[in-house]
Amino acid sequence: MSDLQRPASPKIIAIANQKGGVGKTTTTINLGAALAETGLKVLIVDIDPQGNASTGLGVESEMRAYTSYDLILDDIALTDLVHETASPNLSLIPANVDLSSADIELYSNEKRSFLLRDALRRPDLLEHGYDFVLIDCPPSLNLLTINAMVAAHSVLVPLQSEFFALEGLSQLMLTIREVRQSANPNLRIEGIVMTMYDARNNLSQQVEADARANLGELVFTTVIPRNVRVSEAPSYALPVLEYDSTSKGAQAYRAFASELLRKNHLLAA
Repeated sequence: MSDLQRPASPKIIAIANQKGGVGKTTTTINLGAALAETGLKVLIVDIDPQGNASTGLGVESEMRAYTSYDLILDDIALTDLVHETASPNLSLIPANVDLSSADIELYSNEKRSFLLRDALRRPDLLEHGYDFVLIDCPPSLNLLTINAMVAAHSVLVPLQSEFFALEGLSQLMLTIREVRQSANPNLRIEGIVMTMYDARNNLSQQVEADARANLGELVFTTVIPRNVRVSEAPSYALPVLEYDSTSKGAQAYRAFASELLRKNHLLAA
């Protein structure tokens, strides 16, 4: 993209929704791949103990000698933490079940909400020249998610186009407000992206209409369709953009990445 600009410093986005199964990890992987495809340098930080983003990008359990647990709680060299993926310009700090106990260890640390923020501002990480850092949060509003919000410039919320989708969103918004008031006054909502959208389904259309009526411009114009290629791609340890570049899912994530870049004034409208 000839009219693409790079951010002056890494833009950190937490991808969060305490409701599971909303396409959070899928969005993290494929938004990252779509941004990387434009030539931007992207780092995904997986802080979900399930480690699905790590598996979905081809970093198997036995390859995770050091993880985001070590990034947050230990002083481990960046070269030991970061894995390159099959997608050019897309890197990953993986996660594993060690993070399940991180909440307990974080509680005893007086800087417990700021550890990830400090880790992502390490000189060696900044020198790496990342344009975007995407944090894949666990499906809960625990201390790991709070760490992500304190570290981030903004929060991106994937919202499943199904019944009860808007339930629980008020709690997430309240948590964002509390983090803004206490630890990260500059935190903002990047936006809400509708996922698993089926245009033939009246319910999907109704959920989208309700979201846009209640949340207005916070909802991205681009919607991510329910697409079999998107569902299949993780089993091949690839983003859908690599697995089937011409699929509707890949096209949607490219459009979403472009919309996000325009919103951040990094791409001409």
